[in-house]
Amino acid sequence: MSAVLSESPTDAGIEVIARAEGQDALLTPPALAFLAGLHARFDARRRQLLAARRERQAFFDRGGLPDFRSDTRAIRDGDWRVAPIPKALLDRRVEITGPVDPKMVINALGSGANCYMADFEDSTAPTWARLVEGQRALRAAVAGTLAFTAGNGKAYALKPFAQQAVLIVRPRGWHLDEKHVLVEGCPEQGRRACPEQSRRGGRLSASLFDLGLFAFHNATALARKDRGPYFYLPKLQSMEEAALWDDVLAHIESALGLPRGQMKVTVLIETLPAAFEMDEILHALRDRIVGLNCGRWDYIFSYIKTLRAHPDRVLPERGQVTMAQPFLRAYSELLIQTCHRRGAHAMGGMAAQIPIAGDDDANTAALGRVRTDKLREVGAGHDGTWVAHPALIPVARQVFDERMRGPHQHHVGRDEVLASRDDLLQPCTGTITRAGFDNNVEVCVRYLAAWLDGNGCVPIHHLMEDAATAEIARAQLWQWLHAGDRGGAPLHLDDGTAIDEALLDRALLGLPSRLSGQGVPGAARVGEAIALLEELTHRDTLEDFLTLPAYERFD
Repeated sequence: MSAVLSESPTDAGIEVIARAEGQDALLTPPALAFLAGLHARFDARRRQLLAARRERQAFFDRGGLPDFRSDTRAIRDGDWRVAPIPKALLDRRVEITGPVDPKMVINALGSGANCYMADFEDSTAPTWARLVEGQRALRAAVAGTLAFTAGNGKAYALKPFAQQAVLIVRPRGWHLDEKHVLVEGCPEQGRRACPEQSRRGGRLSASLFDLGLFAFHNATALARKDRGPYFYLPKLQSMEEAALWDDVLAHIESALGLPRGQMKVTVLIETLPAAFEMDEILHALRDRIVGLNCGRWDYIFSYIKTLRAHPDRVLPERGQVTMAQPFLRAYSELLIQTCHRRGAHAMGGMAAQIPIAGDDDANTAALGRVRTDKLREVGAGHDGTWVAHPALIPVARQVFDERMRGPHQHHVGRDEVLASRDDLLQPCTGTITRAGFDNNVEVCVRYLAAWLDGNGCVPIHHLMEDAATAEIARAQLWQWLHAGDRGGAPLHLDDGTAIDEALLDRALLGLPSRLSGQGVPGAARVGEAIALLEELTHRDTLEDFLTLPAYERFD
């Protein structure tokens, strides 16, 4: 191990300002020094790249549009491929995703899926207790000792290792900080109270915390089992951000005595700018990347956010923005073509439906929609897909088993696909109904209330809502309310009703009493969620992420 592992936390200048059960066994002096070393080496670049994001968004807000880069044409035109895919990741036809609490970890690993994406990002509300619990659960799972007993006395235990799904961990994105871990003696308020130009002071990057702590404790054990470690990388917007991840992972491998390329990654293409740099992202991570994923829900949110100043690109209500819409179909087909040309997996996305208990007809219809979505994916050439609930695994597996006889579909080149800039940006037609508007309001409030209460994955009206789907609803409300301020005509519902603050107020009016009943996660925080939603929708500028102001409300 390198010298960075032997520094004391005092020498490293790192401080944890929160307490949770079991954290001392995780945040040992060597582990803290390791995290401090990552911060010292990489945080300045992270901040520079976040500044570059803001500059790019300012260009879009002035009327510019995303496009393929002229300075990287040689990468796109070049004849190169990514490194060979390890055996454990060759067949990923069904992946289950979900948060990192002990019960979920046990159930997901034993679900029968090929892979389990343990999610510290969109489906985990990052309270300190949840993060520590998740790291402890994953560490015990890797060691084979994880067990859990529910409040009703039901016991959960891991299946034998050979029967477990392959573990893939998703850390939080580059834009997020971990406010409970301060580096270089920054005041307790964190990075916001420190000079922006400070190279090392402030909060630790949430990305470096999540991935770094997991790797520190588990990378060697997983490497011995020929299981990576493996990661999903979220919210990237450029090849430079991918290159930063490559350098971080190479440094961790060196520090932990692992061969270069031992740690493998899949990148979620879930931002509109990243769709124009898929070749470049694969190239930047070519020694360790195994695929790209169609993160469709975050991608729709990013389309809204990126083009927020373009009144000709306002999307209709969420239910009408399906993968059949031209801009989403072009994005998924280009991803398949790009990945298969480079020897990488092209992973499909999440169907948000979940099983409906007590209504056979509704449940059959929901499963039918899942099946239709998975048929579209496998027919297009995807190499695997996501589900959010164990009961959907048989549906997805049957579709892929019937139509994907080998471990993947890299032979499906999709050479006929010609996805131009205009194809990727083409606005979709549709309407905004009163039910669609009201549903966006309810989803925002209910999800925010649950998230503030520590729950990041919430079933609402038979759909599994996480931060990505809530972001669509929140961004659409802002876009619809402010369309007239951006050079376009004020918007109306399909019945002619003006979309304005009065309509929002009416939609909010009955929610507190309606959501106060038993069974609604976070019901006690509905009032706080309403106040935050009102604040965000009334602002002149769309907040980049709902979770940024909400995170400051955690202790």
